[in-house]
Amino acid sequence: MTVTWTQYRRARRRSRQAWILLAAAGLAVLGGLVWFFTAGQFALGEPSPQGPSEAPVLAAGWMKPVSAVRAVPEAPAAVVLDTLEVKGRSAKDNYDRSAFGQAWLDVDGNGCDTRNDILRRDLTAAHFVEGSRCKVTGGTFREPYTGHVIAFRRGAETSAAVQIDHVVALGDAWQKGAQQLTAQQREHLANDPLNLVAVDGPANQDKSASDAATWLPPNKAFRCHYVARQISVKAAYRLWVTPAEKEAMKRILTSCPEQQTIVPQPPR
Repeated sequence: MTVTWTQYRRARRRSRQAWILLAAAGLAVLGGLVWFFTAGQFALGEPSPQGPSEAPVLAAGWMKPVSAVRAVPEAPAAVVLDTLEVKGRSAKDNYDRSAFGQAWLDVDGNGCDTRNDILRRDLTAAHFVEGSRCKVTGGTFREPYTGHVIAFRRGAETSAAVQIDHVVALGDAWQKGAQQLTAQQREHLANDPLNLVAVDGPANQDKSASDAATWLPPNKAFRCHYVARQISVKAAYRLWVTPAEKEAMKRILTSCPEQQTIVPQPPR
């Protein structure tokens, strides 16, 4: 069979069109996959854009401030940061959690242990064990570190989903001045509502004893409050910061220069 030049050109044109259609389809599939895994149903580790920008400290009527080494200065967080001592870490090989007293003491004397105080403060519509005004059994909240809505249900298999984080980790505090505090001052640091936030369990485990130089909340909307809260705790308990930590805090605060320190006063 003899193929004319016209037929040859027509066949080449159809071939090019077919390849263009195939390439366009491939790009569409690739774009869909990118959306699916970054913004769609299976987005991995992506914080909610509606995540909270702050977290409470005290609840009126039943929570009381804990006596710190000194009052938190009321000023821009960046200004107070510049008043903190800057130096390297002390040794951690002698750190023991027991140096901060028994976990979840009732330091403020309201009759409930600190863990349940923080759950009651942070959860929406907290439920209690029948006959108890302290022991929280459930509730939901928009968690500040990830921005996700999380449900808390007390139980051996479920309680760890919501953990109480020390904003300034006790291991970090131990290496930055807490060794020089009295035993009572360390107890107060470990149970001060200023230093405690109910958070996503895996995010808390990921943070561990990190400072701002090595870990920040995935929810970017919360970072200014988080750094200001760390500065406030360190100022209240006369703890220092490392050079890298201070630099990381300053970098965050450049986006929110009006961010104030977090002062533990009951809401009115």
